[in-house]
Amino acid sequence: VQLQASGGGLVQAGGSLRLSCAASGWTFSRYAMGWFRQASGKEREFVAAIIWSGGSTVYADSMKGRLSISRDSAKNTVYLQMNSLKPDDTAVYYCALVRARALLPLTSSRAYDYWGQGTLVTVSS
Repeated sequence: VQLQASGGGLVQAGGSLRLSCAASGWTFSRYAMGWFRQASGKEREFVAAIIWSGGSTVYADSMKGRLSISRDSAKNTVYLQMNSLKPDDTAVYYCALVRARALLPLTSSRAYDYWGQGTLVTVSS
């Protein structure tokens, strides 16, 4: 499975971005996909996740209300719409995939089996 994230860039505070993550390869076994981010000097943190079948979503409390995660099954792609961006949102955003439901919650990076290369989001003040 390969994950290709895109859509990052430079945006002013208060602006919006939509990130995309296209999955290819053996994607038939897929329980969920999610987004994490890692700012410089900080640990990777959960942003949002979506269960592929049914579309249930989970969001980080710190960003809830400013995010929307969605998926396009025909394109094997997950999207992350981010609004009202703040300088603190500056980070490399990674998409990831869970092959099968497990005991670990989707908010844990250890639940994910595959990771994309990341896309940089920079929010200027």
